[in-house]
Amino acid sequence: MSEEIYFSNNYRDLSNQNGTGAGFQFEFSCSRCSDTWRSPFEPFRAGQMAGWLSRGVNAAWQVVGGAGRSVSDAAEGLAGASFGSQRDAAFTRAIATAQGHFQRCPRCTSYVCTRCWNPGQGLCLTCSPDTAAEAQAAQQRGLNDRVTQRAYDAGQQRGDSYDATTPRQLVCPHCRAETRGAAFCPACGHRLAQLENCSACHQELPDGAAFCPSCGARR
Repeated sequence: MSEEIYFSNNYRDLSNQNGTGAGFQFEFSCSRCSDTWRSPFEPFRAGQMAGWLSRGVNAAWQVVGGAGRSVSDAAEGLAGASFGSQRDAAFTRAIATAQGHFQRCPRCTSYVCTRCWNPGQGLCLTCSPDTAAEAQAAQQRGLNDRVTQRAYDAGQQRGDSYDATTPRQLVCPHCRAETRGAAFCPACGHRLAQLENCSACHQELPDGAAFCPSCGARR
């Protein structure tokens, strides 16, 4: 099996066939952290020559005419005919160079950079995580979980004294400001607390009333 197949999913072809910047270059990426490495640029001389001819023909179009254009077209055709084979050869050379910057994990078959490689185990860090780093991360998770549980327990204790039956206005009906359940609106001072109702006739009771003004029941 060709080695090129292994890089089929984690490289970009940056090659350019035409113009004065014609050439071959490939960008390889780490399968774990996505960091990239680019192969050295290799010029494509035939494409560059076609680009120079095309620029010269365009500049002298009024003098050279159609014959000049045919020369440029012929050069571009020759460049296109050889681009594919030269690109494949350049890709093979780029892969050989890239192997010095990546390691292929024998377990998951992914190519990873040196920072994502566990040299002691001969595996990538996804398949064989660093023990010290995993231990430290586990300690932090344990600390966070414990603090979260203690905070939850403290919230439950505070909840014992919270009146969950009293309705609370979260948005002021007068100015539409957020109130967070306060008795008065912090933006306009509008009263938000619900009036107490009579336990007998369920009519609203005025503040300070010892008896219901509707039915006479004791508050």
